[in-house]
Amino acid sequence: MEEALQFVVRYGYAVVFGWVLAEQIGLPIPAVPVLLAAGAVAGTGRLSGALVLALAVLASVLSDAIWYGIGRVRGASVLSLLCRISLEPDSCVRRTEEVFSRQGARSLVVAKFIPGFSTAAPPLAGVVRMPLGRFLFFTSLGGLVWAGLFVGLGWVFSGQLERVAEQAVRLGTGLVVLLVLALAGYIGWKYVSRQRFLRRLRIARIEPDELKTRLDAGEAMVVVDLRHPIDFESEPNIIPGALHLSTAELESRHGEIPRDREIVLYCT
Repeated sequence: MEEALQFVVRYGYAVVFGWVLAEQIGLPIPAVPVLLAAGAVAGTGRLSGALVLALAVLASVLSDAIWYGIGRVRGASVLSLLCRISLEPDSCVRRTEEVFSRQGARSLVVAKFIPGFSTAAPPLAGVVRMPLGRFLFFTSLGGLVWAGLFVGLGWVFSGQLERVAEQAVRLGTGLVVLLVLALAGYIGWKYVSRQRFLRRLRIARIEPDELKTRLDAGEAMVVVDLRHPIDFESEPNIIPGALHLSTAELESRHGEIPRDREIVLYCT
């Protein structure tokens, strides 16, 4: 235990900066345990709590600025790329856009507490051309709130966390195996749920080529474009003759959709 503690004391600042940067860039390595540990060590006086917090916020803002720039250059396609590697790609883009549309820049303050949204919010801010100064202010505030909370908790409960760490060392590889099994079980459950969803979706799915062929043949069909306004603004191309409306407008505009023909919906 003493050797692990000395490692944290010696390399703690670099570990905090690098770990937070890697997590916020998108790597699947949670930074919260590192912030808690750094806060606990700072609570014993071996590290500077202010410097730990400053480095965590700096790493967070740096990664967010990189994603913001990518969003400005690449547009909405970057969201599809990010969500494609998530456990819930079918709802990731839609959920991110809905939260951002409701809260705007203020969503950046709480983004880091929402799994998936933490990485997707900064490029989305770039996609919608949020002013850089406004983006940096809110994302810095969000990074300060997020890092400050966990570093502060580590500081306050430094004694208890040290005892937990000692117990974890005693358990050794058994604890590692348990954590790996729990993570594998969660991923497996999400995968099975997704495959069930896709099987139900394929029953009523039509491929783009088939849709074009049927439209060219003059079949009685109506196409409804349900893309989110952010998607539509970044790529305003639309299938000829399609009716564009958002899901929020369905209740007020559903009367515009003919009921006497086959209806095809698309949202991406």
